Amino acid sequence: MRRITSRFVLLIATAAIAPLVAYGVASLVSLQRATAESVRQGNLRVAREVAAQIQQYIVHNQRVLRSVGLELRTAGIAEWQQSRILKDYVLDFPEFREISFFTAAGRLIATSRASQPLLSIPDSARVGRNGVYVSPVTLDTDGLPTATLAIHLRSADREAAWIVGEIALEELWRTVRRIRVGDEGFALLLGEDQRLIAHGDPDENRAVALGNAPGAERLPEQIFGARLLADPAQASTYYEDADGRRMLAVGAPLPGLPWVVIVEQPVAEAFAVATTLQRQLLLVIGLALLGTVLVGTLWGRSFISRIFALTRATRAIAEGRLDERVSIAGRDEIHQLGDAFNSMADRLVQLQDDVRKQERQAMFGKIAAGLVHDLSHPIQNIGNSCKLIQKMYDDVEYRDTFKRTVEREMVVIKRVLEDLRNIAKPIPLERFPVDVDRTVAEVVESMQQHAEIAGLTLRCEPGSGGALIEGDVFALGRVYRNLIINAIQATAPGGLVVAATEARDDRVQIRVYDTGCGIPPDRLAAIFDDFVTTKRRGLGLGLAISKKIVEQMGGQISVASEVGRGTTFVLEFPKTRARPIALVAG
Repeated sequence: MRRITSRFVLLIATAAIAPLVAYGVASLVSLQRATAESVRQGNLRVAREVAAQIQQYIVHNQRVLRSVGLELRTAGIAEWQQSRILKDYVLDFPEFREISFFTAAGRLIATSRASQPLLSIPDSARVGRNGVYVSPVTLDTDGLPTATLAIHLRSADREAAWIVGEIALEELWRTVRRIRVGDEGFALLLGEDQRLIAHGDPDENRAVALGNAPGAERLPEQIFGARLLADPAQASTYYEDADGRRMLAVGAPLPGLPWVVIVEQPVAEAFAVATTLQRQLLLVIGLALLGTVLVGTLWGRSFISRIFALTRATRAIAEGRLDERVSIAGRDEIHQLGDAFNSMADRLVQLQDDVRKQERQAMFGKIAAGLVHDLSHPIQNIGNSCKLIQKMYDDVEYRDTFKRTVEREMVVIKRVLEDLRNIAKPIPLERFPVDVDRTVAEVVESMQQHAEIAGLTLRCEPGSGGALIEGDVFALGRVYRNLIINAIQATAPGGLVVAATEARDDRVQIRVYDTGCGIPPDRLAAIFDDFVTTKRRGLGLGLAISKKIVEQMGGQISVASEVGRGTTFVLEFPKTRARPIALVAG
């Protein structure tokens, strides 16, 4: 049976701890998801702002270059003057290293360089619909990023022309380097074909050159940039950097350019606040669980200990210790139950005393009634004989009759008194090897007169083959006589009473059965108890004493009966290999 403490702990776990754990798990999952989304959106906003700044920088340079081209087309000045204007623009806008002006066929019109220009018009297939071309970013001899801007100038009244400029992207470097996310988060810029243009981490400047070198291994950032250009909806991802750190990366493409701004931050830093909150929440949940368990345990012990006290007291009462009482503290139902238990125990003591008094009265009444029945007849016979002896004292024959009558009735009185004494303290038995067939036959022979008077047949059926048992001859004779007398008294005239013996392996059985009225089943179980009898009169000690004698000699006695068909008593004793002394001497 499962202990109540286990059930109580299970109840606390189900009612209190389980909801708390479920709430804690749900809170942790919700916090983790909300934090991840918040950090991702924040970094994405940073990436988009950087992309907007870079786009504004490129658009500004495009406007400057377009303004130069329009000025040269509409001024109507000589080519040397146009070259002078271009040189002035290069001086006014340091990010431009060279500006050259070409016809639609590619002939040089003017340039800011003193010698032949390094620039040329782009392939028309690579020019955008707006007539703007941005070349892939390259590194100059100083390791600085540069790009070529080309604008196709077209109008209805003038011949088409090209204005081409080479710009240094150092400002992009400075813009990207100014972006910091936390302490370890940086921004980086990928150009066409995911070439690394700028990196916010000063320690990663070497990656700009390595990332642009022919045959260089593609970085995780470059792989993410290519996927982002193909599907702008995939604006975030996780990957490991060269140092094995897990990074959160978000990206934003530049409108109109195959460039991507990526903001990456170590996951440990990005979710540091969430991790701290999770740890605090786990700590709070753990403390709450511990507190719940401790409080539940302490309260449960105080609650269950009172139940255990009631259990112990109940067991004590069941074992007969009626003086056991409980002291239950508190004012709840268990305290009331303890008071009710004490009241019940007091009442049981009172009832037990009443039952004992009634049992004593009933026993004394039964003994008195039995003594009156068993002793009244012999005492009356003795009294009548005493009255007659006074009148017939001179009659010698009557004096002999008086003597026999008194001796016979005194034997009856003595037997009744011995039964009363032996029921309280069994008489000591002397054991000797006894011939079962012989002892049963002797008792049956001595009881034949009683059977004839009752008008029935008493028969002995020996069948043990002279088997011997350890026993007391006189005690066994008394048991046989009790059983035979009971059978004679329960059998109607013309009936049959049989005493039979039988040897079975190492056991010997003596069966006394009759064709009498039988014993009702409700009285059969208590037939060997003291003062229990099926007769109208008598103490009811014969069968109780017989059972004690049989058990003293190591045997067993049992009974089977059927109302209207008769009763069978079975005695069973172990055989003995010892021989009677008389046979050994012979």
